[in-house]
Amino acid sequence: MNLSHYTLLGRSGLRVSPLCLGTMTFGTEWGFGVDEKPSREIFNRYIGAGGNFIDTADGYTNGHSEEMIGKFVAEGKLRDRAVIATKFTFNAEPGNPNAGGNGRKNIYRALEGSLRRLKTDYIDLYYLHAWDRVTPVDEVVSTMTDLIRAGKIRYYAFSDTPAWYVARAQTLADTQGKERLIALQLEYSLVERTIELELIPAAQEFGLGICPWSPLAGGFLSGKYRREGADWKGEGRFDQFRKSNNPLLRKFTERHWKVLDAALDVAKELGKTPAQIALNWVATQPGMTSTILGATKLAQLEDNIGAIEFPIPEELRKKLDHASAIETGAPYTFFGPMLQSRIAGGTALRPWTAGKTYADLLPAEPAAAARGLARPTSEISGAGRGCQGIAAVAPFPLANQSPLLYSSLRGIGLFRPVNNRSFREIHGEIQKRSARRHAYRLGCAYHYG
Repeated sequence: MNLSHYTLLGRSGLRVSPLCLGTMTFGTEWGFGVDEKPSREIFNRYIGAGGNFIDTADGYTNGHSEEMIGKFVAEGKLRDRAVIATKFTFNAEPGNPNAGGNGRKNIYRALEGSLRRLKTDYIDLYYLHAWDRVTPVDEVVSTMTDLIRAGKIRYYAFSDTPAWYVARAQTLADTQGKERLIALQLEYSLVERTIELELIPAAQEFGLGICPWSPLAGGFLSGKYRREGADWKGEGRFDQFRKSNNPLLRKFTERHWKVLDAALDVAKELGKTPAQIALNWVATQPGMTSTILGATKLAQLEDNIGAIEFPIPEELRKKLDHASAIETGAPYTFFGPMLQSRIAGGTALRPWTAGKTYADLLPAEPAAAARGLARPTSEISGAGRGCQGIAAVAPFPLANQSPLLYSSLRGIGLFRPVNNRSFREIHGEIQKRSARRHAYRLGCAYHYG
C-alpha cells in the first residue's frame, strides 16, 4: 500500500489517501513546529508521493497553518486535487463566548475566516473539532446541512466527540432528511485505545470513516524518549512542555513504557523504526481510513510514508495487541465470550455482514490479503463460484465494473471501497492495465487474473 491507494472516506464518494498530512506543525507560533520553507518541502513531498488529504484547523498556529496551506495549494494549482479538511470550535476571541463553541453563530464566523486564510471558496471536509457539552446536536446538523447545500462545504465530520452524540447526529440526519456526517477524527495509538469500546463500533454501524490522530502518541512511540530511573529524557515537544498541565501530554506512565518496549522489540525484529511499527499498527486496524501524520522534517515524513509498505506478521501483531490491551469493566464484561455464550445458549453465532459484489470483482491488494482483510475470489458472491480464484465472468452491466473501466473513473492511482463492517482494503493493481487479460465493451464478458 502507498499514498496513491485511495479509499472512500466513510459512506461517501470522497476519495482520500491512506495517510493524511497533518499540519499542526506548520508554523512556529506555538513554540514548536517549522516555518514556511520546511513546511513547503514537506507539503510538496507528500503531494509528490501521491497524497491528496490535508488536515488543519482554524486555530493551528493561530491561523498560520491554514494560510500556508492556502498558499501552497494556490502555487501548485492543486485545488481540484487536494482534499482540504479544517475545523472549528476553539475560541478565537477571549471574553467572547460566541467566538468559540459549536453554535451556528460561531460556525459561520469560523468558516469565513478559514475560507479567507485558505484562499478558497469551499472546504472539502469541515470538522467539529470537539464537543462543547452545551450546543444541541440538531443545531449542528442543521447548520452543516445548510453549509453543504449553500456550497460552502462539501462534507462534514466530528472530532473528539462522544459516541452517543455521533449516534444522535446521524439518526437526526437520517430521519429528518439532513446531510449525514461521513467521518470521525479521534486520538488512537498503541497507548490510547479507548475508542475501541464505543466510537469504532459506532463508526462502523453508521458508515463513518475514522481518521486517527496522534498515532505516535505525540512522538512518544518514535523511541526518542527513554527512561532514566523515575524520570525520562529526550528531545521533543514533551521536553518543551514538561511542566504543562495539558492531559494530552501525560504519556510517561509505566504502562506506556511497556508498550514502547514491545514496539521497540518488534521494530528490531523487522528491521523497521519504532515509529513505522506504531504507525503501521494504527493504519491497519479495522475501521481506520486515513491516519494523520505530523512531521517537522522530510526524513520523518519519508519514514512515515514507508510505514504502510510492509505487513506486521500475525505473531508480532499479537505481541503489540497484548502489550497495549486496555481493561474494560462494566458493562463491557457482558460482551465477552463467557456471558455471550450464555446468551446464545452455547451455540455458534455470528452477525450478518454486508457484501460488496461489484467491489469484490477486483483482485485484493496483497498486503490486505496478508492481513486477512480480503476474501479469495472463490468465496465472493457474484464473482463466479467454483472458479477457484482464477477468473470471473461477468455479463453487462457488470462488465462496466471491470478494472479497466474502473481505472478510467479513478484516474491515476489505486482505490478501495468500504463496507458496513470493516472498511476492507479490497482493490486491484489498477495502474498495471497491461496485466488485465481481456476487457470487452457492453454485452461482452471480461476476465481478470
